[in-house]
Amino acid sequence: MTAVRELTNAATRFLEKNPFIWTQKGAPMSAKPSNPFYPFPELETNRLLLRKLRQNDLFAVFDYASRSEVSQYMLWDTHQSTQDTQQFLNISYEKYKNGKLAPFAIEEKATGQLIGTIEFVWWEKENGVAEIGYVLTPDYWGQGFIPEAAKRLIRFGFDRMNLSRIEARCYAVNTNSIRVMEKIGMSYEGTLRKRMFVKGERRDVLLYAILKEE
Repeated sequence: MTAVRELTNAATRFLEKNPFIWTQKGAPMSAKPSNPFYPFPELETNRLLLRKLRQNDLFAVFDYASRSEVSQYMLWDTHQSTQDTQQFLNISYEKYKNGKLAPFAIEEKATGQLIGTIEFVWWEKENGVAEIGYVLTPDYWGQGFIPEAAKRLIRFGFDRMNLSRIEARCYAVNTNSIRVMEKIGMSYEGTLRKRMFVKGERRDVLLYAILKEE
């Protein structure tokens, strides 16, 4: 029993000094919760489940990604076919596999329906700052689903990612997104004039943020 205990203690010390070890298949496995995205988490709210995207989400994602009223506010182009959507899913799967920032599928728990995605689009670990982005199918606009999902993701960012500040941005003409950022407690910090050239048009971008202590 003493020998077993000594081996256990030695293994524990090794893992503490090496927070990431590798499985035989080459996938990163965290010995400590130093990477909050491996394994990829599931988060819940009263009405929503935030989880990995799945293959059977293909047509639900394509349904909103193929609508111009959605894509006009996004950096990506309108999906022309499910092949475009499949490429997005494949990229997401690789990010889940490698413990990187990746989209959370937004699932309505009452119906099991995927209604959008939300994610941290970038993360400056050394500064404790990240930015969130989100998209929702128009059939569910105006029902408070994105504020509900965003508040949960913000809590995850402050609690698990050790963030001090979380930002969000939108085009100045995107009034729906402006209302979301205000509802989740973010403060307007300025307009970045002609900040982005997207889809042939130079656009003003609004910057909002929330701090951990707020």
